[in-house]
Amino acid sequence: MANILGKHFSVHIFGQSHAPSIGAVIEGLPAGFKPDWDQVYAFMARRAPGGNALSTSRKETDMPEILSGLNEKGETCGAPLAIRIQNGDHHSADYDQLKVHPRPGHADATAFMKFAGFNDIRGGGQFSGRLTAPLCFAGALALQLLSEKGIQVKAHIAEIAGVKDALLDPVSPDLSAVSASGLAVADQSAGKKMQNAIWEAKEKGDSVGGIIECFATGVPAGLGDPMFDGVENLLARALFGIPGVRGVEFGTGFAAAEMTGSRHNDAYCMKDGMLQTKTNHHGGILGGITTGMPLIVRMAIKPTPSIAMEQKTVDLTTGEETALSISGRHDPCIVPRAVPVMEAAVACVLYELMTK
Repeated sequence: MANILGKHFSVHIFGQSHAPSIGAVIEGLPAGFKPDWDQVYAFMARRAPGGNALSTSRKETDMPEILSGLNEKGETCGAPLAIRIQNGDHHSADYDQLKVHPRPGHADATAFMKFAGFNDIRGGGQFSGRLTAPLCFAGALALQLLSEKGIQVKAHIAEIAGVKDALLDPVSPDLSAVSASGLAVADQSAGKKMQNAIWEAKEKGDSVGGIIECFATGVPAGLGDPMFDGVENLLARALFGIPGVRGVEFGTGFAAAEMTGSRHNDAYCMKDGMLQTKTNHHGGILGGITTGMPLIVRMAIKPTPSIAMEQKTVDLTTGEETALSISGRHDPCIVPRAVPVMEAAVACVLYELMTK
């Protein structure tokens, strides 16, 4: 199903950007698990809108309401855990003209064709990044469960508008170097340059994109299967479910195409009695199966398509070309708020693999 991630640990997301609420039904949580709600709320706050001047001014608390799945002690009881997140601060009138004037770069036109014009255009409807809030809730739980098994998942902004963050060691990444406040970068000077690039785009009524890199350490060897159920396959499906993602790569990724085999191959060695590799071009996955090395995945995010600059579109009722100026509240760069979303998606997939 299109809105369900996972089988053994499944997350079924529902709602639309301007509907009364959004939410998720989560199955596969172990009974007796008592979540640390402070950690859950803190994690979700990293994604929530209105957190700083570089994001949309839309204000949402993103406070989840637990509908089922807990016993009287606040522990998971084996039933599906269902949550609802109220939508409050939405300006639906901002989207009136978009019903027949699809925004370039958005799913407006394809949704119109797919659903014969009955699609909910307000805030992007079911295609909105707003639906990543319940994904972050599920991811926050998965992160806690993975932490109990010694697995850590952490992402940083590798690039925004061509400005690159410091490289993290692919063999032994220092995830503590990634800032916990402001932009999630290891190099604060690079972070300031990224902020300046976002401001410059915003002042012009434009937007910028970037790349997020995620590491998972402590992942045991042997997870995943060859061919269509490989770890890369499962992660790519989850990550491409995040609005705005244009590409996903693992390890050295597309740069491997420019390398020789002698340079790209990771030499094996023994360390502390365990088989490891001296380098990590493979990004912790070979043949669709984890190797025990740090898992490395990157996703490229396009510039926010909702921009203030005038763009060309078509009136779907008349077929005539026309100009479109988009009003409303939009992030000039969605990369910073997508960092926890990527961590959540990766965590959900890894926990699913751990429960197979």
